[in-house]
Amino acid sequence: MGHASPLPPASAGLGLRRGLLSALQAADQEAFDFLECAPENWIGVGGRLGAAFEALAERHPVTCHGLSLSLGGSEALDDTLLARIGRFLDRHRVPLYSEHLSWCSDDGHLYDLLPIPFTEEAVEHVSARIRRVQDVLGRRIAVENVSYYATIPVAPTQALDEAQFVSAVLERADCDLLLDVNNIHVNAINHGYDPVAFLRRMPSARIASYHVAGHYDEAPDLKVDTHGAAVKPDVWQLLAEAYRVHGIRPTLLERDFNFPPLAELLREVDAIRALQGKAPARAAEVAHG
Repeated sequence: MGHASPLPPASAGLGLRRGLLSALQAADQEAFDFLECAPENWIGVGGRLGAAFEALAERHPVTCHGLSLSLGGSEALDDTLLARIGRFLDRHRVPLYSEHLSWCSDDGHLYDLLPIPFTEEAVEHVSARIRRVQDVLGRRIAVENVSYYATIPVAPTQALDEAQFVSAVLERADCDLLLDVNNIHVNAINHGYDPVAFLRRMPSARIASYHVAGHYDEAPDLKVDTHGAAVKPDVWQLLAEAYRVHGIRPTLLERDFNFPPLAELLREVDAIRALQGKAPARAAEVAHG
């Protein structure tokens, strides 16, 4: 069925989760601009759930955010999974497919998103894997900056900082960035850096979309990226700064559990729309290359 047209920059979406299916089906057509799903959770799903997904995908644009490619891993890419994902993306005319800049497999799936060492060697490794994914799928993908709670020790002469690493991967893989604003905030607190300075170092032209989500305050210096709570004020402020610095892009509200009534989630979707409406007019015109 081919690729869909890109989403409008000023658009606000919501994660398509099984726990929200009934509420999403009953929602007004204009309540959100798009939905996002993990393709692995829907490939091959039939019956009542499959029918509900198909109905929603007919009504709304659907973007995809993958969980299982393990772009930073050492195991061979799963060609069977990649082919199935490609057919899913084409069938549903998905305008944006993204994956995590992490790894999650080692002789089997680890069910966690683990950090990649910030080195030139890792840049070359993960970039080659991203290029191959793009070749197989016949489309550009976006990779997401992930939250992480420990760094992998490397020799000082080999070390890059996180922003250098992300930017180098984007350049050498020639792919896009899904900029997760909550992950910037969480990592900045946990690892002691300035979130706005990190945000400003990201390459504007490669940003395809943004994510916002809630997190858990374990301690003043420890935040846990849960996607199970409302978005915090500091994250909303960082999203507004992202629009100012990099421009408006399609923005998704992630919520994976502890679902409140849909009306509460839609108020957060409306908060995204409000920030997009307040962003400088020039921000909407920043080119996405």
